[in-house]
Amino acid sequence: MDKKKFSEKTSWFWKWFLNNQVVVGLVVVLLLLLILLVFTKVSYLFEPVGQFFAIVGLPMVLAGILFYLMNPVVNYLEKKGIKRQYGIILLFIFVLLLLIWGIVVIVPEIREQIQSLVKSFPGYINTIGEKADQLFKDPSFRSVQDYIENSAQKILESITDLTQNLSRVTLQGLGSVVSIVTNIVIALFTAPIILFFLLKDGKRLGPYLVSFLPNRMRRPTYHVLSEMNQQLASYIRGQLTVAFAVAVMFMIGFSIVGLNYGILLGVLAGFLNLIPYLGSFLAMVPVIFIAIVTGPVMLVKVIIVFAIEQTIEGRIVSPLVLGSQLEIHPVTIMFVLLTAGKIFGLAGIILGIPFYAVAKVIATHVFEWYKSVSTLYKDEEAVEEPADS
Repeated sequence: MDKKKFSEKTSWFWKWFLNNQVVVGLVVVLLLLLILLVFTKVSYLFEPVGQFFAIVGLPMVLAGILFYLMNPVVNYLEKKGIKRQYGIILLFIFVLLLLIWGIVVIVPEIREQIQSLVKSFPGYINTIGEKADQLFKDPSFRSVQDYIENSAQKILESITDLTQNLSRVTLQGLGSVVSIVTNIVIALFTAPIILFFLLKDGKRLGPYLVSFLPNRMRRPTYHVLSEMNQQLASYIRGQLTVAFAVAVMFMIGFSIVGLNYGILLGVLAGFLNLIPYLGSFLAMVPVIFIAIVTGPVMLVKVIIVFAIEQTIEGRIVSPLVLGSQLEIHPVTIMFVLLTAGKIFGLAGIILGIPFYAVAKVIATHVFEWYKSVSTLYKDEEAVEEPADS
């Protein structure tokens, strides 16, 4: 009798709290947040770890990007009967020769165009100013002329303040500049070594990592790691291939129409194309600027080149190279770019999408696991007991 009364008294507590999936989930979230709060209070303990990753992070990222580009070639050479080590060495020699060719042929041309652009830039500014004055003298612009002049004055004052602040910060930031240069030099020397061992033993990395896990968790964890690796490989190869194609198309197009600094602007367009959706339009800003100074005919030619490039990239290059492997909605990509750019700057804009793809894979598998162990997502037919026949 006492047991029955106890069961009746505790049944509501068991039903609404102890045996409630939502409450248990909220408790788990609360515990995770508490753990994060504790970590923030003892963050100084992890400063050596942060410094370690600050040193090895850049070479590891460079080696990882080159690994995804070069690994298919090494696999192809291995299938053709060439030992993996020899294939890696041959590919390294080819890349080194390609870099030497670029330094000898492309870099001097880009340097000359940069120097010429720097010398001509004040003249371009004066030309744009004269054309703007002619435009604003039109009677139709008198109503907004005062507003434009006030806005221009405010912009000039902001630029002056920014210049003064930069002059004060420059001397203070010399130490950080030296540190950045040192990290870059270290990365250039260590990244090839990391890359060599990634290409040589990369296939063993996944099984080695999951070997530390319990037997029951090894197969699903390896499946998640493989899917993450596939997402990163598809994105990095696709984006770099499309960026290279965009740079070549713009260089050819600008050379045909006779635009100044065509090679420099084409290379810039290729780099900016690493930013999804926005890269090509950002690259067209300096192109339009130079075309306006050159003349209206050049502006029309540049717009035609841009339209042709966008058509080829959107209809041929991107569908063939990228396809829909990431399965990320364009609106989601825009939110990720804005958020990552605000928090991490340029690095967040470039690396935000691949990190989001990896996080999406992890979140998807965690949610699938939760659905399998929870009764909240089961069909009603599966939950109901079959009627007695």
